Amino acid sequence: MDTITTIKNTLAEKIGATFVEIEDRSDLHKHHQGRMNSPVGSGHYDAIIVSESFAGKTMMQQHRMVYAALADQMQTTIHALALKTYTPEQWQQLNTNT
Repeated sequence: MDTITTIKNTLAEKIGATFVEIEDRSDLHKHHQGRMNSPVGSGHYDAIIVSESFAGKTMMQQHRMVYAALADQMQTTIHALALKTYTPEQWQQLNTNT
């Protein structure tokens, strides 16, 4: 299973994510010192995550939930993860207004 699929499955299982979009940005960071010899590559990702479990939580709490859910991958396959987190209501409103 590839890293993106693993991330999506983990977030669905551990925080009930109903929508996860991940963009692999590793190519933009492939020359960072210390990452060129990594067996997993650069592991830089941008993620949009929608979960009902984010309701009533601050953005920092939401991001901590994601990092806790991905703790194993953060030690191996993920070097950097840029997050945008939303409740389903926020996501719907955002997509209705655009």
